[in-house]
Amino acid sequence: MLLTPYGAREWITGTVVCAVLAVPVVLIGWWWLLIPIGLIWIMVAGFFRDPLGRRPASDDERDWISPADGRITVVEVLDHHEATDGPALLVRIFLSVLDVHINRAPCNASVREIRYRPGKWLDARSEESAKVNESNLVLLETEHGLKLGVRQVSGAIARRIVCPLKSGDTVKRGERWGMIKFGSTTELIVPFPEDAEARVKVGDKVRGGVTILARIGQAASPKPQSAPSS
Repeated sequence: MLLTPYGAREWITGTVVCAVLAVPVVLIGWWWLLIPIGLIWIMVAGFFRDPLGRRPASDDERDWISPADGRITVVEVLDHHEATDGPALLVRIFLSVLDVHINRAPCNASVREIRYRPGKWLDARSEESAKVNESNLVLLETEHGLKLGVRQVSGAIARRIVCPLKSGDTVKRGERWGMIKFGSTTELIVPFPEDAEARVKVGDKVRGGVTILARIGQAASPKPQSAPSS
C-alpha cells in the first residue's frame, strides 16, 4: 500500500500536523492522546492510499476496466455523447470518502483532448450533480479508432480534480492517471452500438483497474438503469 503523489500536499500536511501535536503529548506523558492523533493521521492518509498489485480481471483487451473504485449508480444508453461523437453506453461510478480515489485507464488509448468545465459542488449521490458539477472529460481513442471518454465529476466534499494528462499522451490499460479528492463520481463512456456489452449493473461494487465494466466486440443491448432516488 502506497500513498499517491497526487495527494502529497494533503497527506504531508496531515503528517506534519499530527507530528507537531504528538510532541507535547509525549513530553507531558499523556500517551493515551497518541491514539486519537494516530487515528486522525490514518483517516487523512486513507483518502490517498494507492493499493499495489491490481490486475484486470481479464487479460482480453476487449474488456474495458473500471476507471475508479466505488458503486455503480447508472448504466445507460445515450443517443449521443461528445466523448464518442455518437451513441454511447455510459457507466457511472459513485466514490464515497472510504473508496480509493485513484483514476485508471480503461484500455490502451491515446488522449485526444481534455475538456474541463467549472460548475457546482452538489452531493455526488444526486442525479443532478452529474449534470451541473465541476467536471473534467478525458477524450480517448484506441489504436483501432474507437472513441471513448472518462469523466471526472466533483462532489460536495471533492473540490479538486487532478488530471496530469494532456493531448497526445498515451495510457495503458490499468495505468494510474489522476484522482478526484474525497467523495466524487467517475463515468466511463464507450461507443454504442459498437458491439458494446455492459458487464455490470446498478448497485455493483467495482474496483479500479480490476473490474470489467464493458466488453467491446460483442453484440448487446443493455437496458437503461439508474439508482433509486433517496
